[in-house]
Amino acid sequence: MKVAFGSDHAGIELKLFLMDYLKSRGYECIDYGNYDPNDRGDDYPVPGRKVAEAIRAGEAEKGVLICGTGLGISLAANKVPGIRAAVCSEPYTASMSVMHNNCQILSMGARVVGRGLAQKMVDAFFEASFEGGRHQTRVDMITQIEKDYERS
Repeated sequence: MKVAFGSDHAGIELKLFLMDYLKSRGYECIDYGNYDPNDRGDDYPVPGRKVAEAIRAGEAEKGVLICGTGLGISLAANKVPGIRAAVCSEPYTASMSVMHNNCQILSMGARVVGRGLAQKMVDAFFEASFEGGRHQTRVDMITQIEKDYERS
């Protein structure tokens, strides 16, 4: 599986750690930036958008986004139609984001979670499968909201 990664300066260290971890488990990881932890001008919407667009284009199947809190970068990703990025701070929500919401992107805060917890969240996210059924109906409802606003 190809996994797209993106971060701002606050998330670079955790991003690299998680990329190494997933590579050791057989995943192909693609880094969409940022690359310099000293560059405070690397605004999180840029990698958030790049990762979301990569998933939408089929360049990657899933994504991991990291900024200070995980929130800002996920907001940018969620603006790309068809993308569902979940901000998670523990494994249960990471798993449920896939099982019930068919999320393609796991977002987290490098200032919120440490390496061990981040690793558990990544495991939970990638080991989960979408359950479909009534959950598909709800995902379709979310998609319809996007479509309603595309016509505006």
